[in-house]
Amino acid sequence: MAISGLTPYAHVHDVQRSIDFYARLGLHVHNTHEVDGELVWALLANSAEDPETAHARLMLALASGPVAAADQAVLFYCWTQDVRSLHGELAAAGVKVGQVTSRFYMPAGEFRLIDPDGYVVLVGQLGPAAG
Repeated sequence: MAISGLTPYAHVHDVQRSIDFYARLGLHVHNTHEVDGELVWALLANSAEDPETAHARLMLALASGPVAAADQAVLFYCWTQDVRSLHGELAAAGVKVGQVTSRFYMPAGEFRLIDPDGYVVLVGQLGPAAG
C-alpha cells in the first residue's frame, strides 16, 4: 500500500496573511479552524471544488513561536502553465518576484518569491514557453 497524496504543512506567524499570499497563486480556502476567535489552521488547494483531487494543496498552522523558515530546510515548488503571465500578474499586484530564468530542468522558465514567513516559493513551467 502506498500513500495517495502529499500536502506540505507549514507553521506560519499569521494564518490569514499566508492565506492572502497563497490566494495570489490560485489556492482556495477549503477548511479553517479557530481557537478563541483566532484563526489557527487552514487547508488550501488549487481546486475550488475538491481538495482531495487538487494537484496543489497546502496546510497552514499558527506557529507557537518565531518562524525561522531557513531552519526548516524546505521550499515549495509550484507549476504553472504560463510562467511569464503569472510572473507579470504577481509583479503588477506588488508582490516581489525574482527574474524568470531558464534551467535545464525547467526550460520554459521559473522564478522565485518569498512568502510572508520567509519560505522560498519557486514557480516553474513544465511545458514549452508560451507565445
